[in-house]
Amino acid sequence: MAKTRKDARGRALNKGEVQRSSDGRYLYNYIDPIGKRKYIYANDLATLRQKERELIRNQLDGLDCYTAEKASVNDTFDRYISTKYNLRDNTRSGYIYMYDRFVREDLGWRKLIDIKYSDILRFYYYLINEKNLALATLDSVHCILHPTFQLAVRDDIIRKNPTDGVMAEICKKTGRRRNIRHALTVEQQRAFMDYIANHPVYVHWWPLLTVLLGTGCRIGECLGLRWQDLDFDKGIITIDHTLTYYKSVESDRCIFHISEPKTEAGIRTIPMMEVVREAFQILQNIESEIGSNKQIIDGYSGFIFQNRFGEVPNPGSINRAIKRIIKSYNADESVNAKKENREALILPDFSCHHLRHTFATRLCEAESNLKVIQSVMGHKNIETTMDIYAEATERKKQESFVALSEKMDKLF
Repeated sequence: MAKTRKDARGRALNKGEVQRSSDGRYLYNYIDPIGKRKYIYANDLATLRQKERELIRNQLDGLDCYTAEKASVNDTFDRYISTKYNLRDNTRSGYIYMYDRFVREDLGWRKLIDIKYSDILRFYYYLINEKNLALATLDSVHCILHPTFQLAVRDDIIRKNPTDGVMAEICKKTGRRRNIRHALTVEQQRAFMDYIANHPVYVHWWPLLTVLLGTGCRIGECLGLRWQDLDFDKGIITIDHTLTYYKSVESDRCIFHISEPKTEAGIRTIPMMEVVREAFQILQNIESEIGSNKQIIDGYSGFIFQNRFGEVPNPGSINRAIKRIIKSYNADESVNAKKENREALILPDFSCHHLRHTFATRLCEAESNLKVIQSVMGHKNIETTMDIYAEATERKKQESFVALSEKMDKLF
């Protein structure tokens, strides 16, 4: 058994405690959060142990590094995310994923108090130019960094938030805008869906993409649909939950999870258009041949959509499929247009969410009641609906003037 170390008065010393023989002072040595050995001193053992208790408490809170102005950006982010007790698991996982991927091994190592506005500006330009980040992705990074630095401002660790105004300057100098998704035109939408319907390889994607384009559902709402959410007699689809797929912080693997929509507006019913009904009926026929989806997620079962393994597909696989279809279509269209001596109708790069935006645009072109549009789309704020409506009506206005111009030209 190891011999217990004692001080000059015969009192047992704890691990890390030492009484110096030279002057009788007490010290306690420990390893700080960044791996460096540190010491605290006291003239008597009682005072030393009081300092030890404060140190342990501060270490648990992260304050020993934080308040000593030695905290890195990583330390501050970890502290920030630990305060977000009401975050959904998938949202928390998304924040951590974005930070770890783009910040932690780069800007994250730098001391918090050393970061200036110009450092953030240069870092953002680095992400755009060197890492080829889209502005929307950069905006997601910014939405993590800004509150991280703001926490340090509120804790009086730094005076100003160095991220303030950076995204506005980036947008101004690059001429790009954040979070702008443009809908497919009628011609692009028709070409895309016709190509899928007549393609021997991609035709199996037609029902799912038809539902996305015919309901305006978010991808999680669509993939989470169960047969019991459909009322064929009344012709309505009930949206009261959403399916998320994210990397679990605990298990470090991607998992499915069922949750309520983020806002009350997300709980809604959507009229079932005839083409959407047809898509569901095709899926019913396929299910009768290959069997139903047996997957159970958080107590939910009977999912409509399934992959070749008989499970719900994840959103990433849908977006990858769309990209493959676009690439194949554009290659075929370029060849056919050249053969037919016409201009090719090339599809832009887009994702599942663009299909929701496309549905919203078609709805705005057909319906003028903003409250109806807001209800169908599940928008929390009417401003979101108004932005889409304004874009749709502006395009219709331009089309109307082109038609009017053609008619007027014949009068002169």
